[in-house]
Amino acid sequence: MPQAQANDSAIKIYYDGLRQGVLKARKCRSCDRHTFPPTTCCEHCGSWDLDWVELTGRGTLLFATHNISPACHPRFEPIAPYVYGHLRLDEGITVQAIIRGIEATPEALRAVFERGPVPVVADILVMDDLPVLAFRPAG
Repeated sequence: MPQAQANDSAIKIYYDGLRQGVLKARKCRSCDRHTFPPTTCCEHCGSWDLDWVELTGRGTLLFATHNISPACHPRFEPIAPYVYGHLRLDEGITVQAIIRGIEATPEALRAVFERGPVPVVADILVMDDLPVLAFRPAG
């Protein structure tokens, strides 16, 4: 790891990665599992012996719903209403994120439900203040 990155917080490295379209996680040298979003110790075994890794940005949408109105934070008002969901990344990590490319309507959500697990790819939202983890259906 470069010295500048070693001195940065996990939060800064995570958001810097999102700004570049890269999902960064920590991988534990003790139990070989990922911690995402990244923290300073392994969420599985508590080890402090972690490496930075880049995730593929691919996964499977397991469940989708829409937000309530108004948006939960002012930064999301320009995109509300929107869809968010539970995903399992290819690395086995389960995350919640905004899902782009699906309308926040009962009909569109029903179509996603009937389609079953949907392959997705990372599609980071660039907001005025922070990049936000988001995905969209692949293909």
